[in-house]
Amino acid sequence: MAGEACAERPLFGGSISSTLPLRFQDVSNVRDVPDHQEAFVDPSRDESVIFELLDLKDEVGDEGSAGWFLRDLAAEQDAEGSMILEHTSAVEPSPLSHGGISSTITTAVGQMVISKDRQGREAGNLLRVYLANLRLKGVGTDVLITVYEPIMINPLSESAMTVSTGPAIPAAQSGLLPASEIFSLAVTGFKVNDWNLFGTTGA
Repeated sequence: MAGEACAERPLFGGSISSTLPLRFQDVSNVRDVPDHQEAFVDPSRDESVIFELLDLKDEVGDEGSAGWFLRDLAAEQDAEGSMILEHTSAVEPSPLSHGGISSTITTAVGQMVISKDRQGREAGNLLRVYLANLRLKGVGTDVLITVYEPIMINPLSESAMTVSTGPAIPAAQSGLLPASEIFSLAVTGFKVNDWNLFGTTGA
């Protein structure tokens, strides 16, 4: 939506940046977020965007890698039983490269029931999860960009204290960018400003 203000946001001390709506708050330093992650949240909608840096998983092929990471996420969240894979993209080249080694990107979209802070499955919210896997092969890193979009808020969930329970109100009705467009912004706006973050030099 034209009325949604967005800006380039620093990640990992400014070594990386990406574009997000201003309504998303950086909670990386105020919540228990691991060092290899940066987290942004819109508490009024219970939407979140996570940027994560992982060692490149050589055993996972490029084709369908985003789908693999999405299923792995479901396993971490004890959501395998509710996981529905909606869509996966083919491998595409990424404009980011290092040391003459090209990078690739794949995306996947799915649905799963996730409980906050291990509240228990009975308090889980139904979420649509958008995940991009940017494979920076020149620096041996898998970058995950994940957007969580609530579809149904459980009245027993912690989220119910700040967000209306039941079906989530579509973002467009509030003049906001839908999660699919936030995901696209975060992925296309992703930049590496300092490759030294990955323990290397040069560009």
